[in-house]
Amino acid sequence: MRRLPIYFLIDVSESMIGEPLQHVQSGMEAIIKELRTDPYALETVCISIIAFAGKAKKLNSMEELYNFYPPKLPIGGGTSLGNAMNFLMNDIDASVKRTTLEAKGDWKPIVFLFTDGAPTDLTDAAFSRWGEKYRKGANMIAISIGDNMDTSVLTQITDNVLKLKDTDEVSFKAFFKWVTASIKTTSMSISDLNSDDLKLAPFSEDILSKIEMEMSAPIKVDENFAVILGKCQTTSQPYLLKYQKRIGSNDFSHFTRVGGHKFKFVGAYPIDNSYFDMVDGYANGNLSGSKINTDELVGFPTCPCCSNQIAIGLCMCGSIMCVGDEPMSHCPWCGIQVSFKGSNGGMDIGRTRG
Repeated sequence: MRRLPIYFLIDVSESMIGEPLQHVQSGMEAIIKELRTDPYALETVCISIIAFAGKAKKLNSMEELYNFYPPKLPIGGGTSLGNAMNFLMNDIDASVKRTTLEAKGDWKPIVFLFTDGAPTDLTDAAFSRWGEKYRKGANMIAISIGDNMDTSVLTQITDNVLKLKDTDEVSFKAFFKWVTASIKTTSMSISDLNSDDLKLAPFSEDILSKIEMEMSAPIKVDENFAVILGKCQTTSQPYLLKYQKRIGSNDFSHFTRVGGHKFKFVGAYPIDNSYFDMVDGYANGNLSGSKINTDELVGFPTCPCCSNQIAIGLCMCGSIMCVGDEPMSHCPWCGIQVSFKGSNGGMDIGRTRG
């Protein structure tokens, strides 16, 4: 039986933490549930999920729809899209059956790429490899989540670039219904017409918008978000503090300095150490160019892992930790004892690449 391979290439970088990642997780579960009611999809569809941050990781091998259960999406550091594309291409080579003189191979694979931020690695080599050897043999649909993505990057790898305009629950549900309908339509087409041309379902422009090709320079740090990695000194558990760049002219504009850029606090999230399995080496933000001044941040949360009132304490080692009322604090990163005192002005702290 010829299979229709479906890849979901999902951005799980720090900027996706919170509701976006929760909506994608729920959406994947809804897609599988709905596809299992379709006889054409059950007959042909196989699914693989690749998550990427600073590194890429295959969460499951290519599995038949009836035997597939959506895995839990992790969280990682960075948005290495070039690395993710190379990982995808290597897996296509290993997992997709090619047509030979003896037998026909799988249908042309479909790749759904979800991302909300700009790449933090070099993408030129991977994009060239994709264009030269894989683009004609696969159908890619790239979806930009929200307003912060530089969509011109995505137009370099596919003509099918869409932007999800809103990131609320209703919009995500409508979007994943569209993804499901597109898979159903394509699986029906290959069954009835013996054609593996991509058949995207119609979509509402209130939810999705088509992006035309533009050109832009690569970005090393995603400037749309400022995400701070810290550790709780009480539990040693890591956490992420997520700030989003001001979009609207009236969004906390009364805080904005003349000529300054401000990031609004979105949420504080405990994470586990699996985060470090998908980081490409800059997690503590100590590399040149990955700093931000606290004057740029609006809102300072408490520690999401314990009762300490300060989640942004800068140790002498350069790492971020939480701080309570104790006279001496213990840094969960380097192990030293340190005494904290208030600062009259902003301080430069490490940030992740987003």
